Amino acid sequence: MTYCVGIKLNAGLVFLSDSRTNAGVDNISTYRKMIIYEKPGDRFMVLLSAGNLSISQSVREILQVEQLKENDGDEPITIWNAKSMFDACRVLGQAVRHVYDRDATSLQHAGVEFNVNLIFGGQIAGEGMRLFQVYSAGNFIEATPETPYFQIGEYKYGKPVLDRVLTPETDLDEAAKCALVSMDSTMKSNLSVGPPLDLVVYEANRFETDKVVSIDMQNPYFRMLHSGWGQKLREVFDSLDDPVWDDSHTETPLRTPAGGRSKPLKKITRPEEKLI
Repeated sequence: MTYCVGIKLNAGLVFLSDSRTNAGVDNISTYRKMIIYEKPGDRFMVLLSAGNLSISQSVREILQVEQLKENDGDEPITIWNAKSMFDACRVLGQAVRHVYDRDATSLQHAGVEFNVNLIFGGQIAGEGMRLFQVYSAGNFIEATPETPYFQIGEYKYGKPVLDRVLTPETDLDEAAKCALVSMDSTMKSNLSVGPPLDLVVYEANRFETDKVVSIDMQNPYFRMLHSGWGQKLREVFDSLDDPVWDDSHTETPLRTPAGGRSKPLKKITRPEEKLI
């Protein structure tokens, strides 16, 4: 399976992906889910992919040369000459539809669903940073200040920490740490997500980055984060009071006087009693 996350902040962008692909518990392989497109001084873009591996690989290959033509006589738009990230994402959406038109029928006959999800983000000179999530139909949505990140793949395990920590004002190092904690939580609960991990951090208006790293389980920072996060969670958990069920004095009672809409469940004690 896969877990990828892309984060858009005022200070820049953070991208993180695992590299585990499996077709059963005894057929696990490593394929990288991230690709970086960089033209220093002009544009910086990152693509993350999840879903059917053959589809995502085809999309990535076609994207390199895909052209979007608006009108006859106009210069075709590619990811390398697009004036905005929105137009670049339109090219990506067309590449997805290109693969769908070519392969979807054959896949359907073989009982395989056309399934691909993508995160595409970056910055093109002349505009600010942008981050998109692209669906199997080639349509897409854009990150906002209220929702500054996107996840694809096995996202549910790593979502809570992102929701609690991230805001547009979060700095890049803290966001990278948050993304790695999110990945660690996912790996803890889902064996289909695993290392090596690819992490990219992009600073706004640089149009290039040298903050690109591959992380395995021997990486000293990730080992510290893995053990420290688990230990601190346990310490916080142990510091919370246990629920009190009797009439003992407590400032945080679990049982409160019945009232309002939230009342204890009714017990059914006889066959003739109605459930509602």
